[in-house]
Amino acid sequence: MSIDIDKISATLEALREIGFGEIYVLRQEEKKDDKSLLLKQLYERLERERKCVLYESASGYVFGEGDPNSPVVFVGEAPGEEEDKLKRPFVGRAGQYLNSKLEEVGLKRERVYITNVVKSRPPGNRPPTKEEMASCLPYLRKEIEIIKPKLIVCLGSTAMKGILGKEYPITKYRGRTFPYPYENSIKVFLTYHPAYVLRNPLSEREFVEDLKTILTLISEA
Repeated sequence: MSIDIDKISATLEALREIGFGEIYVLRQEEKKDDKSLLLKQLYERLERERKCVLYESASGYVFGEGDPNSPVVFVGEAPGEEEDKLKRPFVGRAGQYLNSKLEEVGLKRERVYITNVVKSRPPGNRPPTKEEMASCLPYLRKEIEIIKPKLIVCLGSTAMKGILGKEYPITKYRGRTFPYPYENSIKVFLTYHPAYVLRNPLSEREFVEDLKTILTLISEA
């Protein structure tokens, strides 16, 4: 975006003449661009360092996507087959289901940020091991540090373990909030992974209730 210095100078001079003393300029769009740039640099670093041990068995990394200014970050487990092919998170059947339920409660996918604990597909879509998660977690934490959300939504037990460093029975603790261990001003909310809901249709009602609660928490924040 080009900036016309002469026009800005003339405007400031006119404001001074009518009595304005100090003028503050907020450049929100620049802040958004800064976050996008920092995320791009983080992903380039991840590609360069290749410290996530799953990289060797996969076809590359699948990075997060969405609005870097979103107050909420959804965190899943790992990329699946479709995600690995398209290099985008949550684009398979579970992702399409999540999109539809977000729309149902008034959230649009493009207005949130979605990522995973690990950035490469585990062989056979199995859950990532403790070691595999540990090798990727520093990048996830940096991702969250850059975005600075008000709320992190853990989709399933693997995401919960990665974010909180603890294991809770997801069926017992879903719908609850916890402080984020690395920044107390950020809340962590637990709910089911969309793939779990697809396998267990009776849990859909609770999942939709959780999404409505997420909307309320965002509004309050």
